[in-house]
Amino acid sequence: MEVTLLGTGDTTGTPTVGCDCDTCTAARENGVGRSRFSVHVRNERTDESLLVDASPDFRQQFLDNDVALPDAALVTHIHFDHLDGLGNAFRLFSDLPVHAANEIDPKTGESVADTVRGKYDYLDALSVQGQRPLESFSTCGFDVTFVPVSHPPLVCYGVVLEDDDAKLAITGDTSYGIKDESRARLADADLLLADAIAPAAFCEHHPLGGDHHDVDGTPRTFGTKHMTREGALSLADELDATETRLVHVSHFFPADEAFAEPLAVDGERYVL
Repeated sequence: MEVTLLGTGDTTGTPTVGCDCDTCTAARENGVGRSRFSVHVRNERTDESLLVDASPDFRQQFLDNDVALPDAALVTHIHFDHLDGLGNAFRLFSDLPVHAANEIDPKTGESVADTVRGKYDYLDALSVQGQRPLESFSTCGFDVTFVPVSHPPLVCYGVVLEDDDAKLAITGDTSYGIKDESRARLADADLLLADAIAPAAFCEHHPLGGDHHDVDGTPRTFGTKHMTREGALSLADELDATETRLVHVSHFFPADEAFAEPLAVDGERYVL
């Protein structure tokens, strides 16, 4: 499989509109940035393409990267930065299957699949297919599994894609508090894309601080919803990933760290 990171930023992206912090300034001056999260995965065997999350930056991402429009899409959760790009299906697709979890969210009273179906009922090109979490299904020649993670207050899912001997694991938006069954599904990936919204030191600026501290007191969760860089790297070690890239990155990193390894930037491409 060929994996292209279309968008590696958080909900505001980097540079953030109206922000003149050192990180956003450096991003503008150096012509580097992070659009909202999305991953393109091409099956080299079948020449089909799968989109993981539909960024509101969909149009520019596909103009900037030499990748085909997807044959199917996955939606991990209903937040704007992962869902609202589906509106771009208008006049681009005659049929786009969209897979999402069918588990009812106690917060909303409906599943991710239900929400997507209702929000885009005006787009005839979209056919939403509900999938049971932790049970694999096939699309674009891949075995795909939605893996429950921890992104309160809404349900949210990571994704595992497998084809022959290749395995891609995406944590989705999550705190470090992922349950053991989900960790087992995410383990042993050739490539792990892990949510790492901020450095642990930045937790002091979050109203809720940090959570899931390690033995040295370093927070592995920023607030309640996302992993810190340190948390994501700790998870990667536990999951024994061959290679890890940190995604869903904010402009909260200091300028001298914001574009350093192992933080990903848009346009990175991997062949597994």
